[in-house]
Amino acid sequence: MSADRAADRIRGLVEADPIVMIEIATAIGTEEGRWPPDKITDVIREHAPRLADADKPRLRLAVEQMLMSRDVDTALEWLHATGIVRLLFPELEATVDLVQETGRQHKDVWAHTKQVVRQTVRRPLVRWAALLHDIGKVPTRTFTPDGVHFHGHAEVGARMFDKVHQRFAFARDERQTIRFLVKHHLRTNQYSEQWTDSAVRRFHREMGPHMIDLLDLSRADITSKRPGRRKQLLEQISALAERVDQIAEADAKLPPLSGGVGNAIMDAFEIAPSRLIGELKRALEGAIERGELAPRREDAYYVAYIARQDLVPNIAPEKRAELSVAGGLHGDDAIAADEREQAGDLEGPHRGADPDDPSPGVLACGHDPDNDPCVHRDADPDDPDVRR
Repeated sequence: MSADRAADRIRGLVEADPIVMIEIATAIGTEEGRWPPDKITDVIREHAPRLADADKPRLRLAVEQMLMSRDVDTALEWLHATGIVRLLFPELEATVDLVQETGRQHKDVWAHTKQVVRQTVRRPLVRWAALLHDIGKVPTRTFTPDGVHFHGHAEVGARMFDKVHQRFAFARDERQTIRFLVKHHLRTNQYSEQWTDSAVRRFHREMGPHMIDLLDLSRADITSKRPGRRKQLLEQISALAERVDQIAEADAKLPPLSGGVGNAIMDAFEIAPSRLIGELKRALEGAIERGELAPRREDAYYVAYIARQDLVPNIAPEKRAELSVAGGLHGDDAIAADEREQAGDLEGPHRGADPDDPSPGVLACGHDPDNDPCVHRDADPDDPDVRR
């Protein structure tokens, strides 16, 4: 097929369904990063504004499939070249050519972001967080005699996500997870073997069920070209993970589910006590053993899983959808959660801080001017793009 005929065919498909443009990016990411002919790219550039009116759930799913592709960095660059990044993610577009060091030519924030997404484990919410983890650098960048600083960019980026997610369709628990990972993606930077067991326990408690995702995101956020430096940082993360596991194992062996999860299931699905409740609890325990679910989470987490997996028979599709979108909450709890989100309490049951222990064991970026992981005073001049 000639390039002109191919372009005409793509034009017809895009005019019928704008989501096709994202599907082309997914094809780029799965076919060794090969871009389509220039004439097709020109058609996409011309029709990119149509995505502004695309169905949000379908758009989210299409973008997610693209993010999960092998050569996602190339797919993202094509989306940038066609203007789709500018339309869907203006916060990311602003990172293009945003330098991270004064007086040096090297990888900008956009290039760093693409590499981090490619390096991230293929779990959808972690890849979303990788895509957005540094958007807060744009409004926080400052220049001083000591170099470029991005004080508090993780916290700012988490707040910026609340505009991003409105363009897509995320359930409450999903957006809470992405927001949490963006906000805390620097927390592992400050680990050292001098941490006490209490500090490790506090880190584990504050990261809650997001710890595995956070550790994997931190590993992906290492983009050093120096093998020695990369090895050192990876070993630091592994050492933290190992200590968390050792201390958690030594502390106690707790049941994987709370004692009240059965009542929560009956209340959410409006079902009476029966053998089904035991079967559902065993299904949850099996999912925990397989690593599909985290243990000892809040009841709503397990209710949402049951709804999404359609494990309760004879439940109206509307009821399942309601519980899924609300992250397992229902009734007054769902209303209260909506009110908390509107008031700015956005991270759900795991806020990254222990209300009974206000002295954090691990500092977030920008909270300590004398120990700031946002700036690398000892960075190699030839390798400044190390975990930021």
